[in-house]
Amino acid sequence: MEYTPISPFKRPISRAHLRLVEGPATPPALSPPVNKWALLRDLATAQAAFGVTDRDLTVLQGLLSFFPGDDLGGDGAMVVFPSNRALCERLNGMACSTMRRHLARLVEAGLLIRRDSPNGKRYSRKDGADRVSFGLDLSALHRRAAEIASAADTAREAGVRLRRLREAISLMRRDLAALALFGEEAHPGSGLWDEMRDTAALAARALRRKLTVAELLALRSDLGALLGRARERIDGAGTEEMIISDARNERHHQNSETEPVESESAMNSGADSGAQDDPGTAPDHRPEPGAVPNIPLSLVTASCPSIATFHPGPIRHWHQLFAAASALRPAMGISLSAWDEAQRCMGSAQAAIVLVAMLERFAEIRSPGGYLRALSAKALAGRFSCGPMVMALTGRRKAA
Repeated sequence: MEYTPISPFKRPISRAHLRLVEGPATPPALSPPVNKWALLRDLATAQAAFGVTDRDLTVLQGLLSFFPGDDLGGDGAMVVFPSNRALCERLNGMACSTMRRHLARLVEAGLLIRRDSPNGKRYSRKDGADRVSFGLDLSALHRRAAEIASAADTAREAGVRLRRLREAISLMRRDLAALALFGEEAHPGSGLWDEMRDTAALAARALRRKLTVAELLALRSDLGALLGRARERIDGAGTEEMIISDARNERHHQNSETEPVESESAMNSGADSGAQDDPGTAPDHRPEPGAVPNIPLSLVTASCPSIATFHPGPIRHWHQLFAAASALRPAMGISLSAWDEAQRCMGSAQAAIVLVAMLERFAEIRSPGGYLRALSAKALAGRFSCGPMVMALTGRRKAA
């Protein structure tokens, strides 16, 4: 064709239309062919970036079906020339006025170019070796293939980030509700649990909407801060409660004057009978590393039956209890330095008793290593005895 029209038939022309049909000042190098259906899929992924809708893309899909072959590009013409009726039939009977409206939006988005004939009809005619076609030019779509692919990659990355944010918030909301229920049972009367329940409910309601990334990030930050407060409250209260409980039991055991003589005799089996009345054995006395505790081994094994899992046979001697405790220590997540410190401060036998007693309460202890160090510090100051721990476990088993 000797002349390529730039104005549409009986439609106003605009500067944007002129820039589109005239193309760049210097013609670009011949672009490689692009699969038209892959290009349409990328455009569907990045449709928001080009300002087109699903219905617009449906019309574009119909137009692409009139283009022979699967690849756009090369040195051939990319003009399709279906009539309005043929195009509407290909679009499953879409109304002609609706189809024209979507075509106009595709042209405005710079994805199509109108190449109208003198009378506005779409057709193709062969003049000798040349072919003249009037209709809708897909070359603009092919020219923007790289731009469309880049926008699609960006949209996919944003979609993955959005999905991960929503998943994280959903999991945080679930944890918040569970911690609120646990905290209310463990430490009732705090307004924090009501705040957590309300926030979890509001987060669940917010996730029903299409939130932006900024809104999701703000929601995740709020939930994370509230989860941190909940963990501090629960963990701090739990550790403090265990330390105070042990200290209270220890003071009660040391200061009790009404304990039966028989119990004292049983607790002091194997030790010097005058040790309880000797001022030299005051509570601030630090046990010797090899000293035998003032508590029967049989009472320890009866109160702490779980230690049998870590010893191949019955425990009848203190060195067997120590060997079982040494095998238990890594399984409880206690470092070797904390274990050595406990032996220095308490003595090896008493440290073993403490460890097997902690095993019975393992589910209640948040940080076994930190808890053992705290007890070691109390033992170093002469304010700790393993007897109350064992007696408390004995009472618990009897109550159960």
